[in-house]
Amino acid sequence: MEDLGKKFYRIEGQVQNYDWGGNSFIPNLISEKAEENTAYAEYWLGAHLKAPSKVITENGSISLELFLNQNPVEKLGEDVASTFGKLPYLFKVLDVKEMLSIQVHPSIEAAKIGYKKENEKGIPLTASNRNFKDENHKPEIMVALTDFWLLHGFLEREKLIKNIKETPELSFLLNIFLEDGYLGLYKKVMEYSQEEVNEVLQPLVDRILPKFLSNELEKSSPAFWAAKSLANSDSKNIDKGIFSIYFFNILNLSRGEAIFQDAGVPHAYLEGVNMELMANSDNVLRAGLTSKHIDVVELIKSTKFEETIPDILHGVENKANGEVVFKTIAKDFELSKIELTKSITHSSISNSVEILMLLKGSANFTQNNESMSLEKGQSILIKADTAYKVQTNSEAEIYKASVPK
Repeated sequence: MEDLGKKFYRIEGQVQNYDWGGNSFIPNLISEKAEENTAYAEYWLGAHLKAPSKVITENGSISLELFLNQNPVEKLGEDVASTFGKLPYLFKVLDVKEMLSIQVHPSIEAAKIGYKKENEKGIPLTASNRNFKDENHKPEIMVALTDFWLLHGFLEREKLIKNIKETPELSFLLNIFLEDGYLGLYKKVMEYSQEEVNEVLQPLVDRILPKFLSNELEKSSPAFWAAKSLANSDSKNIDKGIFSIYFFNILNLSRGEAIFQDAGVPHAYLEGVNMELMANSDNVLRAGLTSKHIDVVELIKSTKFEETIPDILHGVENKANGEVVFKTIAKDFELSKIELTKSITHSSISNSVEILMLLKGSANFTQNNESMSLEKGQSILIKADTAYKVQTNSEAEIYKASVPK
């Protein structure tokens, strides 16, 4: 029988071993032995059915989904329980060694329609050609834990024109962009056959790949990332995602900087380590840099064809409390960073169920007569409507996932 007076629980996430992941950051963080020839890409803290976390109770461990289903109002909070009915977010650590696929996440309306349609067609949830794994949208925020590179939305008009003009192999696309805009340009290249992609891009590959291999390209240039995507490929076919690298913003975030990506914004993580918080969904529409299924029709439907001026977030700081909150328009989640020293105590009241992960140092959580200590890589779940304090005898860096008030 669960102790209903208890507010703190240790929670253990699950590692995802995708081939683009790094070899050491995540196992070092969570104090697990790193296996040889194994990629550690993501560490999930959440109740997603694909990889639910475990809650450690006095009677053993239980999946987070089952834990929250028992007395959901008490654990999630009344507002979250009535609005979402479940944990609305998924919390992750990502270690990006190789480039991820270029992708777009659908709106909640598109996800509901697409999910129903694919169910009616009898496409299994695990099928490689399945686009919609659930009925939810997937806005997401990430904060860089290291120097971090990513693609984020279409370039401003003049910058895109400049890229096309300065890339001789792509200059023929200029008139298409001037006449038909972002949609016309993207639709054109995404609907190319593989033969057409090879014909257009092979001269570009022949020019930039030798420069990449001899370290002549700047990381801020599309040529660098286009060539990097090719350097480890043994395929004779060229990935059409290379077009996107020349069309999208290339961002370099410093440690502590964040970016929000709403539904419809095309993006791809290129290199680095981050904390990521998103709506509890696994819906991905891919656009390139991948061997996985690409559904151009659904991709075009869900993409925002407009210039994106990147909004780098530095958060709203409360120095006395040691907290920096990264505010977004998302109603499903809110991400914050807590940095503590001996002289700074963090005091808070959980509006909803919260998950906190310790990235550095050690920390002690207290509420009434209950306390719990965390070391690097450990995580705690705090029930809704809990007044608590966090202190450290040295220093601590903590990331918190919650739901905004």
